[in-house]
Amino acid sequence: MQRSTFITLLGGFFLSAPRLIMETEAETPPPQPDLLKDPLELGGRWAGWDPGDAFVVISRVRDVCLKGIRLVSDEQPRELRVDEQHSGPPHVWLHQQNPDLAWVVVDFAALHWIQLAYQFGHELGHVLCNSWVWEAELKPPCRWLEESMVEAFSIRGLGLLADSWEQDPPFPHNAGYANAIREYRQNLIMAYSKGPDGEPVTDLAAWFHANRSVLDGDHGLNKNQGPAIVAILAEFARDKHCIEDMGALNRWPGRCGIPLEEYLTVWQLSCAQVSAPGVLPARLKVLLNVA
Repeated sequence: MQRSTFITLLGGFFLSAPRLIMETEAETPPPQPDLLKDPLELGGRWAGWDPGDAFVVISRVRDVCLKGIRLVSDEQPRELRVDEQHSGPPHVWLHQQNPDLAWVVVDFAALHWIQLAYQFGHELGHVLCNSWVWEAELKPPCRWLEESMVEAFSIRGLGLLADSWEQDPPFPHNAGYANAIREYRQNLIMAYSKGPDGEPVTDLAAWFHANRSVLDGDHGLNKNQGPAIVAILAEFARDKHCIEDMGALNRWPGRCGIPLEEYLTVWQLSCAQVSAPGVLPARLKVLLNVA
């Protein structure tokens, strides 16, 4: 609330206090947090951009990524803010200014709508995983798995965005841009499909156990995680309930800073607590061959 607005309302309170008190008592409670419908605001510089155009793209990305997905988390934000800053890689800013606000930072080339959609989709995935609150620092050894999941979430979103863009372009005479989105998406998938030797990975469990020590030490998104990203993307395409399970993540002490076996087990318990399907953690246990 702006200060001038607050002063105006406060002045009205003194003029008719009894009436306003009665109205306040009759007010309905505020709506429950909903990541798909939360108020969205833009901040930062947006150099070379029309913030209104950026808002349109970000809103479309959020809609296609979350539409039809049951949001099960009991830790959803009430507001979502996106800043454009040339100050490092995209990230979720873990702040203490507003405990109900999820704050995403992106950094991309002017008018590069695909890059904006891709970056925002990845960070929106972290918010979906409850990694937006102040204490949500991502730590090894399971940081690689969350990074893999939210990267797959973003790539899935690009496919949905391309279809939406083609059918209902957000800008006039721009339906053809959908082909560029699809090409960008396919290039990501091709890059991630290859193992360390440059060949496609056909046995995810063997790949995981051969590379576990490297993955356990990962501190961010990188190509080490490629085969897991592609495998999770396939699970998302097979059953969108897997995405609902992401809302049950990080609801326990230690978050992703615990061993993978424990991480998947407590994730399953968390799914049961919030009535999530529990499909993805169970599937990952099989794919990675961990008990």
